[in-house]
Amino acid sequence: MNRGDTERKVTERLIRYARVNTQSRPFQGVWPTTPCQMDLARMLAEELRCLGAEDVYLDEKTCVVYAGIRSSSSDAPASPVGLIAHMDTAPDAPGENVRPWVLKGYDGGDILLNEEKNIVMRAADYPNLKMYVGCDLVLTDGTTLLGGDDKASIAAIMTLAEYLAAHPEIPHAPLRIAFTPDEEVGGLARDLDLERFGAPNAYTLDGDHLGWYEDETFNASEAKIVITGRSVHTGTAKGIMVNAVDIAAELMAMLPRDEKPQTTSGVQGFYHVTSCTAVCERASLRMIIRDFDREKFEARENYVRECVKKLQDRYGGDRISLEIGLQYRNMKEILRNTPELAERLKKAISDSGITPVCEPFRGGTDGSSLTWRGLPCPNLSAGYENAHGRFEYVPVQSMAKNVEILMRLCGAPMPET
Repeated sequence: MNRGDTERKVTERLIRYARVNTQSRPFQGVWPTTPCQMDLARMLAEELRCLGAEDVYLDEKTCVVYAGIRSSSSDAPASPVGLIAHMDTAPDAPGENVRPWVLKGYDGGDILLNEEKNIVMRAADYPNLKMYVGCDLVLTDGTTLLGGDDKASIAAIMTLAEYLAAHPEIPHAPLRIAFTPDEEVGGLARDLDLERFGAPNAYTLDGDHLGWYEDETFNASEAKIVITGRSVHTGTAKGIMVNAVDIAAELMAMLPRDEKPQTTSGVQGFYHVTSCTAVCERASLRMIIRDFDREKFEARENYVRECVKKLQDRYGGDRISLEIGLQYRNMKEILRNTPELAERLKKAISDSGITPVCEPFRGGTDGSSLTWRGLPCPNLSAGYENAHGRFEYVPVQSMAKNVEILMRLCGAPMPET
């Protein structure tokens, strides 16, 4: 596989996958949260069968795709390498009718995405663009997200799988592959069958910036707060009305102003009210709580409980309810026991000519959950930029380089270019 072939194949795949609407939705109460994710799942399962993968299986109930690439060489490592990516796209921007296109040889200037609607991606607004001068960029028409998160990863994995299946003479570790739904809305590979997957450890591929990898994530929980008020005509409200809107505002005012996503970075934790709907009789809030340090994380959860308790004491315990549910834990607590996984990933990135960058990830991945379920999963970034928005783009060369990183990760020798 030469570089030109790799770039062509990952580009074709990303464009084809991006055109399939797989947008997930929060708070649906069912998994997968949207039936459209099955469209891509079926496409990938059929493609895997055609390219010669083994053990291809699509779970029609959970929308998880499984496959493997056999190693036929006695010189290959015996332990399988697992690769996992998610099929859904984020609900943060429109995800239907995606129209991807390729800008060849980006010149560093502003990019006209949509002449009819005069949608321009200004280079001054997106400083990372300067890193990709001379590269080919897969873009949208500015009306939808692209879905490179995480279809750029799927394109890289599928291109690797195609090459290894077509060249059984190449020594490499056996591959185990899985594509999962609903990562963007907290699915966190909940229905991945570890026994069927068949690898003792794995790598998720999800994130921006080529060459970045993560073995540490937030501890994360979500608080759900419901406030019941009492409505009465404002002319006779004194001593009778209990305004749930006011109580909700009072609760939000208790949160430290400098401990929010927009005021924190690095390993600083935060509180973030993600939604608030309120009228006089009823208010409903959702809040996420994040911290890397377990003790600080638990202290944050307790602070929310204390705030709610103060309001219950003031307005009545039956007026305010609180539920806090754990979403995921910092995978570092487990991965520190298997440092060789991150070291192997770091070496594969470095041997591919890229300087590895590892920072605590201010979010979570499917690997956050899987690591605590017994499948250690460091994360390799997919190389996309501006995810979850209309100005998302994927450098073709980043996807192709990720194929090389994955080749090295599974112990395959690099072919002549």
